[in-house]
Amino acid sequence: MVKTKKNQILQFPLIEEAKIEETSLFSAHQGYEVPSYIDENLHHDLRYYQQAAIRNYHYALAKKLPPQHVLFNMSTGSGKTDIMAALILYLYKEQGYQNFLFTVNTNSVLMKTRDNLVDQTSEKYLFDKKLVIDGQNIKIKEVDRFVRQPQKNTIYIKLESVQKVSDDLFVLKEGKMGLEDYEKSPVAILADEAHHYSASTKKEKTDENTWESAINKVLRARDDKEQKNILLEFTATVDFDKEVIYEKYRDKVVYRYPLANFMQDGYSKQVKRIETSANDCEKMLNAVLLSQFRKYRALAEGVKGTFKPVIMFKSPKVAISKEAHQLFNDVIASLTADELLKFIQHQQLLDSNDSSALELAYRYYLKNKDRLDMIVREIKHDFDPRNILNANDASGNMLEKGQYEALNTLESPNNLYRVVFAVAKLTEGWDVLNLYDIVRIEKEAKTNRAATMVEAQLIGRGARYYPFELSGKRSFKRRFDDDPSNASLILETLHYHTMNEPQYLKQLRNSLEQMDLPTGKDEKNPPIEIKVKPTFKRTDVYKHGKIYYNETKAVEDSYFDSLKKYGIDHKNDVRRVLYFGTREVGYKDISGETATKELYVERFDARFVKKAIQKLEFYRFSNLKKYLPLLRSMDEFIYGKNWLNADELKLYLTVPIEFSAKDITANEVLQVVVDLLAEYARKISSGYVKQRGTNRFIGYPIKEYLSNYKKRIPQMDTQTLLTPQDINNYDMNDADYDFYVYEKAIVNRLEYSLIERIKGHIAELRQKYGKEVYLVRMDEQMHRGSVKAERLKLHQFGDLTRRDGTLTEVHLQGFQPDFILLLEDENFYFQIFIEPKGMSGERFEKERWKEDLLLYLTDHQAEIEFEDGAGNVKISGVKFFTKDDGQHTVSNLVNTLLKENIH
Repeated sequence: MVKTKKNQILQFPLIEEAKIEETSLFSAHQGYEVPSYIDENLHHDLRYYQQAAIRNYHYALAKKLPPQHVLFNMSTGSGKTDIMAALILYLYKEQGYQNFLFTVNTNSVLMKTRDNLVDQTSEKYLFDKKLVIDGQNIKIKEVDRFVRQPQKNTIYIKLESVQKVSDDLFVLKEGKMGLEDYEKSPVAILADEAHHYSASTKKEKTDENTWESAINKVLRARDDKEQKNILLEFTATVDFDKEVIYEKYRDKVVYRYPLANFMQDGYSKQVKRIETSANDCEKMLNAVLLSQFRKYRALAEGVKGTFKPVIMFKSPKVAISKEAHQLFNDVIASLTADELLKFIQHQQLLDSNDSSALELAYRYYLKNKDRLDMIVREIKHDFDPRNILNANDASGNMLEKGQYEALNTLESPNNLYRVVFAVAKLTEGWDVLNLYDIVRIEKEAKTNRAATMVEAQLIGRGARYYPFELSGKRSFKRRFDDDPSNASLILETLHYHTMNEPQYLKQLRNSLEQMDLPTGKDEKNPPIEIKVKPTFKRTDVYKHGKIYYNETKAVEDSYFDSLKKYGIDHKNDVRRVLYFGTREVGYKDISGETATKELYVERFDARFVKKAIQKLEFYRFSNLKKYLPLLRSMDEFIYGKNWLNADELKLYLTVPIEFSAKDITANEVLQVVVDLLAEYARKISSGYVKQRGTNRFIGYPIKEYLSNYKKRIPQMDTQTLLTPQDINNYDMNDADYDFYVYEKAIVNRLEYSLIERIKGHIAELRQKYGKEVYLVRMDEQMHRGSVKAERLKLHQFGDLTRRDGTLTEVHLQGFQPDFILLLEDENFYFQIFIEPKGMSGERFEKERWKEDLLLYLTDHQAEIEFEDGAGNVKISGVKFFTKDDGQHTVSNLVNTLLKENIH
């Protein structure tokens, strides 16, 4: 569901039903995975949300009355064409469709899609060059008209503008596709930029001759046939605020992936606005300096290949764009080293210049003053008029004429263009990834809602991530998010250079929010220095104390000889829960409303295990062997005593008390086993690790590891779907905070709440332990990227048994709890790890292994050894600290400390 601006809760039944299908054991489709033939025949690996979109469509088709028309509402840049390619294969293989009509409203998108779906010579072709399904070679043919007798093993794709499809239907012409052509063989319509196809619904035009009515005629052409035509629409923009649009699509939206989620998941660049009072000439030179600085930064970072950041200058009219083009050429031609130096020095003096990115660039050029002559020569070379493209025709549409190929290959090393001049109409069809600066030309630029919405859409398209290669790896997600102090963030940030006018900026932010596009002002945000308190430095704890973390050791393949080594508590008596009604009842949870019992399933045997394995891609032997290196065969995995031991398994299900054995179907038993093995697959993949923690703890001198460090406060001023962390800078110099070892605390609300809770008990703790009671914030910024950072991590060790007797999951990566409480009396030195966690539900469960490790420390202190022979050190951990101390973490900890020493 989605909440609109009118604060209505809008529901989309297909999405809600898909969620049920994903989890319900009564569904034959629970645990459905995207077929392997899709991944095997696509050039790109499908991302998690693309797979989810295909699963949702699969669930929709499994309905008793499957939808003939669906909509995928997905963010710009999220790879909708990849999903189309995957669905072409799915519909061909699973539903028997051979004819596909791709339609869109602009020729530019049509040309791009031809490269994606039918032109095997294109760098952007999405299928593998050799398509094979079930051992058969599959051909893809582009056609102007679908053939009367389709050939076997052939997919036919017709790419046509919606205008042309409409004309052919409404204006009869010889040799063109009329309605009868769509009646002969079933057709799957892939309609891109679908928000343009609702004119009839919105009554903007007469019903008979709109694009919408044309598409509907094609869709309904075979309604009297068993296999009907189907329509799959794709768009990033749907105006659900309009009631008629919501009513049209409410039961057709099969998947949603908003722009904010796309950006939060790291698949885009960050977006920052440079709000400036500079004139167009100054903005042009600033954009060039920033673009060149990106190029130099990529070189310094070791980015492989040519890193070529592109600038776009956006104007409201073609004439103004051409005028700006000439001005830019003049600026570059007249540039000298002396003029550049004066410009930078002047810009630094201006109060209006508050850009963090530009300040980084200025510092770089000033640091290289003796090289400015060479830098200017490089600028003149890179921004030579031959490397500038004015992509406008008389209509102002950027991609309709001869520059299409150049514009669509800007990432290519052979493409030398660094600058594009265009008008404001660019909103669709441009997939350039290395666009890093968009500069708004002010002359005659409008500031109304329509204008700022066009700008917001352009920014959204420009935010596509550029997958540059670093350290031998090409990433499709941001790499530097976790280090806001890293200058290389500029390689993952799109800057929009705009004017500093309050009313316009307010309107622009409103448009960005309406698009769910999180952005922030690019302003100077210097890191704040966080210093260790001088008073703490004078203490014995600081001078002589240590903080303790455990060592790791290499794990040989011979270790992985049973499921238990992966954190799987596999027993011969399998106890599971049968889903019934709309709720799940655990076998230990007898409800007053629904009485349950445990029922032995007599019909269960090894056949169910083998069938479940066939349904899960993870258990293909070639894949399973990667994680179980000692495994010799699938039979060994299924029947081996250390593995599934299928012949010895007995199944017990918790069911309603009125159930008997005959009420449980074979499909339900199978789904229980599929669910169990899916859990095992996740644990096996996370449990196969080459380093493992030990019970040997090493003490690291506090004075060497607790040091001054710098940290920035994250900034984001437009975000709707994202939940801000509310991170603030708190002064800790007050006497009430003398237990806190740093002068400042840059923490979120939950972390600050923990500090306050501890503060409330400091007096009573000191009454028992003396003045040596300190709280340390172990910030990830302290030793970022250093060997020290790796040392200060906890790792799992021991048998990983929880307090309730179950096994926790195995995890390779160590983790650094956010806080350490240090206490010392005449007998012992206590080190207590505390980790705040603000999440709940599924995310909380995924992090639970960390809590298990903290509690394991407390429960197994007798097993802990110290490399320095320390006999007076006690290390422990506590439950996650949650909102309002919901798990009584602090209160229980304090009570334990006051009553007796932690043991």
